[in-house]
Amino acid sequence: MSDAQHSDQKLKLVVISGMILLAALSRLVPHPWNFSPLEAMALFAGAHIARRWLGMLVPLAALLISDLFLGFYSGIWVTYLCFAAIALAGRGLRGGGALRIALFGLGSAVGFFLVSNFSVWALGTMYPHTAAGLLSCYVSAIPFFHNQLAGVAFYSLLLFGGYALLRRALPSGAARLA
Repeated sequence: MSDAQHSDQKLKLVVISGMILLAALSRLVPHPWNFSPLEAMALFAGAHIARRWLGMLVPLAALLISDLFLGFYSGIWVTYLCFAAIALAGRGLRGGGALRIALFGLGSAVGFFLVSNFSVWALGTMYPHTAAGLLSCYVSAIPFFHNQLAGVAFYSLLLFGGYALLRRALPSGAARLA
């Protein structure tokens, strides 16, 4: 790789990482429950960061930074595993259009909803460890799901759309951010 190509890759990584960090910091401002940038930033990182391990590390690091302020809980490792998996899934968005981004966003939200609430039931004491308890856990979480979907849609538009606009607005830099 030439020095110019290496420099272009660094610029792209800085821009993408900065966008992800800003999205993660948005968790620190008041917002509706579950209206979060998490799924969108993991998908975005997976789609735009060339190295697989870095595409997982950047959103996890951003998540960790915001969690330093928000606090940790016993099942947080499930959340981190989910977002690593979502970042890996985001690799399937390379070259994808708006419909594909929307479908991956929906899939990541549904997947996170199912896994995270299953872990609340399996690892916690709020619900009996029965089929009825699991169903009750999922039903109790449904009111928060619409905010999760809205957050995925909003932040996907912001990250994917913002990045596309940035590339168009900087014709000389568009190739560098491709």
